[in-house]
Formats: sequence, C-alpha cells, structure tokens
Amino acid sequence: MDKFFDNPALKSKIRSQNVKIDEMLIGYFLAPFAAMIANSIFGAYLTRYYNDVLGWGALAGGIFSAALPIVSCIFVVAGNLLIGQRIDQTRTRAGKSRPYLLLSIPILAVAILLMFMVPRGSGDVVQMVCIALTYNLYYAIGYPCYYTAHSSMVSLSTRNANQRGILATLSNASMVAAAGVGASILAPILLQSYMFVTNAETGVLDIDASYTHWKILAVCFAVITALGVILEFFFTRERITEEAANLDVKEEKIPMKQHVGACTKEKLWWMVILYILIFQMGQLVKNASMATYVRWMFDSVISSPNPESASGNLMGVLGLIGGLPSAVGMVIAWPLASKLGKKRAIIIGLAFSLIGGLVAFMNVHNFTTVCTGVILKAIGIIPSQYVMVAVLSDVLDHLEAKNGFRSDGFTMSIYGAIQVGLLGLSIGIVSGVLSATGYNATLVRQAPATEGVMVFVYLMMDMISFAVAILCLARMNVEKFLDEDQKLIVQHQKEAVLANGGTWIEPEERQRLEQEEAERMAEEARKAELKALCEKKGLNFEEEEKKYQEKLAYKKEHPSLIDKLLG
Repeated sequence: MDKFFDNPALKSKIRSQNVKIDEMLIGYFLAPFAAMIANSIFGAYLTRYYNDVLGWGALAGGIFSAALPIVSCIFVVAGNLLIGQRIDQTRTRAGKSRPYLLLSIPILAVAILLMFMVPRGSGDVVQMVCIALTYNLYYAIGYPCYYTAHSSMVSLSTRNANQRGILATLSNASMVAAAGVGASILAPILLQSYMFVTNAETGVLDIDASYTHWKILAVCFAVITALGVILEFFFTRERITEEAANLDVKEEKIPMKQHVGACTKEKLWWMVILYILIFQMGQLVKNASMATYVRWMFDSVISSPNPESASGNLMGVLGLIGGLPSAVGMVIAWPLASKLGKKRAIIIGLAFSLIGGLVAFMNVHNFTTVCTGVILKAIGIIPSQYVMVAVLSDVLDHLEAKNGFRSDGFTMSIYGAIQVGLLGLSIGIVSGVLSATGYNATLVRQAPATEGVMVFVYLMMDMISFAVAILCLARMNVEKFLDEDQKLIVQHQKEAVLANGGTWIEPEERQRLEQEEAERMAEEARKAELKALCEKKGLNFEEEEKKYQEKLAYKKEHPSLIDKLLG
C-alpha cells in the first residue's frame, strides 16, 4: 500500500498547512454531500422499496423484514471494527484514513448496483438470500470502509481548534444537506413518482415499472457516489498523521486491544459515544419512517388521484421547512458553541427540541401542525448536528494526551458502526412494527394500529432520544482539558524525538518551515503554468505577473470573512 500511494498522481491537492477555502468547501462539504446523498436516499426510501416493490414484508411471514437489518448489525459492527483496526495500523504518504476512501469506491459502486437488481419472482428463498447478501455488501463492507475513513478526517485534519470546528460544522452540514436537501426535498419532489409509479387506471402502485426505474437510478447513484469519494480523497489532508511522519520517529503499531482499553477506560469517551448512539438512533428512525408517515397519515394525500406525487410534494415541503433551521445552523452553530461552550449549547438545544416537538401531537393528521413541531425540533438540534464531531475530536485529543497515542481508527469505527448499524436497525424497527400491525401498500388507508406506530416512530422516538442524550452529556467536561491536552501532546512528541536521537523543532516553527516549502513549490508551479499560458496565447509574462501580484496584494489588504474566521 505504501508504494501505491507514493504515486504523484495520488497526491492531495491540498498544499497549505492551514485550512483554506478549497479544502473546506470541496473536501468537507461538496464531496461528502455527493458521496452520501445516495445513502441518505436509501435511509428515507429503502424501507419502502423493500416493502412496496420487493414485497419483503411477506417473506417468511414478515419475520425476514424485521430480522435482516437487526441481525446484519452484527456484520456492520464487525466491518467497522475491522476497518478501524486497519486505519490505526496504516501509515502511507496519503495518511492512514484517506487510503480507505479510495478503497471504498469499487465496493460501494458494485453494492449499490446489486442492491437494486435483486431478481423478482425467483422464489422466496432466492430473493431473501439476494437481499441479505447485497444489503450486507453495502452496509457491512462498502459503506463502513468509506464512512469510518470519512469520519476520521476532521480529527486528523488539524490541531487548530477554530479551523477544526469549522471543518466539523461543514462535515456535518454535508450530512444534513444530503439527508435534508437530497433525501427530504429533491428526491420526494423530483423522483418519488418515478421511484414508485402509480398505475393510471387502477390508482395503485405499478410494481414492475417501479422496479425498472430503481435499477436505472442505481446506476446514477453509483456514479455520483464514486465521484464524491474521489473528490474527498484529493481535497483533504491528514496534518496530524503527517506530524508523526515529519518528526522522524518510528511510530509503533498499537494493538487493537490497547486501543480498546485506552478508550473504554475513559468515562468521557463513553459519554460522547452513548450520546451519539442515542441521538442518532432517534434521528435515523425518524428518517426511515418519514416517507411512510407522509404517504399514509395526511388526508390530502390519501384522497389524491395520485397519492405518490402528492406525498412526494408534501414530503419535499416538510423536508424544506424542516431543513431551513439546519441551513441557518451551519452559520450560527460554531459561534454559538464558542460562546456557550459545546456541551451547554447541545443540551440547551435538545431541551428546546424536546419541548417544541410536543406541538406536533396536537394533531398528527394536520400537515401544518406536524410541520410546526418538526421546525421547532430542527431548531433545537442545530448544535447537536454541527458540534458533535468537534466534541468527539476533543475527546480523541484528550485520549492522546493521556495515553501518548491516538485511537482515531477504533473510535471512528465505533462511530461508523453506530451510524450505519443504527440505520439498519431503524429500518428493521420500522419494517417490523409496520408488518406487525398489518401494513399493506395496496390499501387505500392503513389500520388505526398501523397509524399509531407511524406516529411513534416518526414523532416520538427522536424526542425520547433527546431526553436520554441530555443525561449522557450532563457531566461531559472535556472542554476544560483542551489547553492542557495540547501541551501534553507536544511534550510526548518532544520526548519521542529526543529519545530517538532526533532534533526537536517547536510545532510553530516546523509548521512555518513546511508551509514555506509548500508555498515555494506552489509558486514555482504557478509561474511555470503562467509562462506556458502566455506562450500559448501570445501574452506578455511580465504584464500578466504584475496583474496577478496586484490582485494578490488587494486580497491580503481585504481578507474575506472565511479568511478572518480561519485566522
């Protein structure tokens, strides 16, 4: 693997020692958005696809639909732990996490294609085997390979707390955008009537046409996902991993058992992991049940001549209205956390969501009332959405300060297992309770018991998670250790260098020298490109260089808001 990533063609496009706009917008927002939009759509629609198109609710008397996602959690957790172990033991020029971004591309693409090419009418046993294999290829192998590496990037990007906070905000914004814009707005409005085709004569679902359309969409999803992962690989950088390489110290490979012991003995680690587990559980169950709730709980949809189109439009409106606070939150989340403190901002926000969410229960069949409750909940979870990864990064720094080594791979494998495993678990829960209460996609209206569980999974589950998450974070105090932790980390590095017979250079000076070298090489490349361009177009190099220097001087005198935020 080391030799493979020595290839100059695989070198990161990010050269600066400080986080700049291209890394922020491409590496931490646009690229992950493209990489995760298909997964977000699966989170919103896979339950309906399996139920309504493949009819898995009828397989093995309804047991299969509930059991597969839940049993598969075992393989999902194992897959994440394996990738996390490999990350902790990997050292290449590309870093330790970024190589697994590239590795995930072919696995994800093949898994997405196969998931939606499960043969229909081939017999229950064959269909169940195909669903189980393709489901686990994606969720237990492909997505963990990508997501564990992706989740590590913020904590490995930089030690600058301000820059890392902005990257954490953008990284989470990409997930929110993929789920909120992609799965809750664009997909319902533009794709739902294409994914679930209503027969014009009978007014019920045309399963054959829907099945064909899903296969076409699978190709599109595979291509978009691959392009997103490629962009993320080239527009990110692991500065913290590079520290050890540049210190001229032979880094020992820490056994997984030692990583597990270091993490599980730290109460702050347990607090943040349990908080993430509980919070994400509520969000994923809500997302997995949203399409079903909107399709069957509003009278305007049920009485519509084209209920799929009507539900898609309402789901898009619900996603847009619920997503507006998240869009605003991308701007205010980090300043709010800086002012109040990360933990306090999260707890206050969750308490607000808990109270505001009660509004939806005033009339669960009224679209306006439900929207109001959804908006209030969305406002309150802003700090949780955007500050979560920054809190986890602080805990990882604290572990490094205490133990002398980082446990990003193991921790992010747990984080990834939570995200991916809970998605499967949420699908299993929603499918299980729907099947248990007699859900039938060919009915005009669902039974009262089925409507009751729809209310529970869409409106109540996340509120329960808010209350429990508040308890998990109540004694989280990692922020008070931040300054001391950074000093201890530097001290550990210094001792390792001197013990190895090396020359210690202070981090600030080392960063300055590395930045100067990167800037020198970039400047030489820029001048060479400009000269080639001038020769090709018959321009005067000196005049073009003068124009460039004038623009550069103006930019230094008038820094942008982003430049000011990054310091």
